[in-house]
Amino acid sequence: MQDLAQRPGAIRAYYEGLAAGTFLGSACGACGRVSFPPTTCCEHCGSWDVQPRELSGRATLLFASHNIAPACHPRFAAIAPYVYGHLRLQEGPIVQAIVLGVLPTPEDLQRLFDRGPVPVRAEVLRMDDLPVLAFRVAA
Repeated sequence: MQDLAQRPGAIRAYYEGLAAGTFLGSACGACGRVSFPPTTCCEHCGSWDVQPRELSGRATLLFASHNIAPACHPRFAAIAPYVYGHLRLQEGPIVQAIVLGVLPTPEDLQRLFDRGPVPVRAEVLRMDDLPVLAFRVAA
C-alpha cells in the first residue's frame, strides 16, 4: 500500500481528472468494490487499500426530476432549469447528477419515465469555478 502522505488528495485528483475529461473513482484492494466519488478508504469495507480507478463513464439513469428554482448554487444559474437524476454507474455505485438531453418539462420527463431505465454517458460541464460531472441520455 502506498503511504497515505504521498497520495494526492482524492477530491483534488477527482476534479483534476474531470478537468482532463477523466472520471475517477477508487477501487478497493480488499473487497474489490468501487467507491464514487473517490475516497481514501473503502466506503464498503473500511479498508485503506484503495487506489484511484478510471471509470467508464457509462451509467443507467434510474430516476429523473427537474431542479428547484432558483438554482441550488450560483454556479448552476446559467444552466437552470435542468434535469437532475439518480444513476447507477456501470461499475456499481449510484450517483446523483445533472442529466443532459432532456428538457425539464412535465412532458419530456414523462416520456423519459415511460422509457424506463435508460443508458447515459458522462460528460463534463465547464463551469466558472469547477468542472461538474453530468450525464447525457443516449438517443
